[in-house]
Amino acid sequence: MKRIIIAILTLMPLFATAQDNTWEKIEVEEQPKENPDAKYLLPDAVPEVDGKVVFHTTINAEGKSADEIYDILLKQLTKMTTEPNQISNSTVALQDRENHELAAVFHEWLVFKSGALALDRTQFNYQIHVSITDGKADVKMMRISYDYDLERKGGHYKAEEWITDKYAVNKKHTKLYPISAKFRRKTIDRKDFIFNKFNSLLNEK
Repeated sequence: MKRIIIAILTLMPLFATAQDNTWEKIEVEEQPKENPDAKYLLPDAVPEVDGKVVFHTTINAEGKSADEIYDILLKQLTKMTTEPNQISNSTVALQDRENHELAAVFHEWLVFKSGALALDRTQFNYQIHVSITDGKADVKMMRISYDYDLERKGGHYKAEEWITDKYAVNKKHTKLYPISAKFRRKTIDRKDFIFNKFNSLLNEK
């Protein structure tokens, strides 16, 4: 009996420690989960100018002349018109070397989901306009629209009536509406890719 009592007394600190640890774990506050759509819910995620959706960025290209920037972006825009995601009639519509301006029209596929049994995508229509000066390029993506699911009587949707805050985000600005959400996400992602590509090309050493 004496041995049993000694054993219990020996183990009591261990039990107390285990209880303390368990209690501490319970009191730890859970960190709130990050909203995967946070990027797409920002107030300026889809900017409007005079009621039209216009994405805009100014890219600094230190040390490069207007002619150099013009040549780099003309080459990239031309390349984009022949990429596998292009549908038809994508073209560099304006090449004005004298005024250092470029404009291109694109009709391409935006793929939402691709699988063995299903392919969900939309035709994505937009224009890129570039104004260039020494060391700088102003780039705009505008006149955005979508031709979705035309084979099954889908429709033509303008960005202004489909991916803007009014039509794509709830009033509390905490979530995207299910139907237009995929269009807003993919459009922003595509814009980011294009703008980032231009930036990396103009700032290569």
